[in-house]
Amino acid sequence: MRARLSRVLIGLAALALAGCGSSGSSTSSSVSASGSPSGSIAVFAAASLTEAFTAIGRAFEAASPGTKVTFNFGASSALAQQITSGAPADVFAAASAKNMQQVVDGKAANASTAFARNVLEIAVPPGNPAQVAGLADLGEPGVKVVLCQPQVPCGALAQTVLGKADVTVEPVSLEADVRSTLAKVQLGEADAALVYVTDVTAARDKVKGIEIPADVNAATTYPIATLSDSKNTGLAQAFVAYVLSSAGQSELRKAGFEAP
Repeated sequence: MRARLSRVLIGLAALALAGCGSSGSSTSSSVSASGSPSGSIAVFAAASLTEAFTAIGRAFEAASPGTKVTFNFGASSALAQQITSGAPADVFAAASAKNMQQVVDGKAANASTAFARNVLEIAVPPGNPAQVAGLADLGEPGVKVVLCQPQVPCGALAQTVLGKADVTVEPVSLEADVRSTLAKVQLGEADAALVYVTDVTAARDKVKGIEIPADVNAATTYPIATLSDSKNTGLAQAFVAYVLSSAGQSELRKAGFEAP
């Protein structure tokens, strides 16, 4: 009888140990044999970071075998709202401190680090049919101007720049993010748009950039943070560290971003 009872207890202990092992493998957090973070993370990032972060993601995966970075690019204001509403994400990179603070205030992140800086530029079609030469021309009758929505960082920055230049603009449309704004120019649906320097750079010969004088231009600083509910904190922290590293910063400089 004692022998039979011992076998039953041993069997129950084995089942308990197996249960503990299976629950640990259900998350995306894992560590490789070498002790380095592995698995996958979701990075929510401002639309203006599309090219730079795509390149950084590829380089990070190559330097960290067994990892996968998935991006969700969009307006920082919309991404912040998604995160505070519970969207599964591991890292947030915003185009303004205001949107990052929204996430911190919502207890979705504890702290952030500035990693890049950007300024505005006027984008016009290659032929510049409206003959836009500067900010003052954006207020001329008949010039079709498109801006980002005011709650989006590029929209808020545009309002600051236009206010400093004392130019009143009645946009033909207000777009959800900077890439949608730029697309209106690329498609010939607008004569000009206020977008980031980096977006003009990314568009190459599809648009022409007109520099805004420094005394009326405005800048935005980009912060990045690991999110509190990340299922793979180790890998999320490693990605943030890579963005802040010389390799990550080099990719950002190539895209036209300035140091924060």
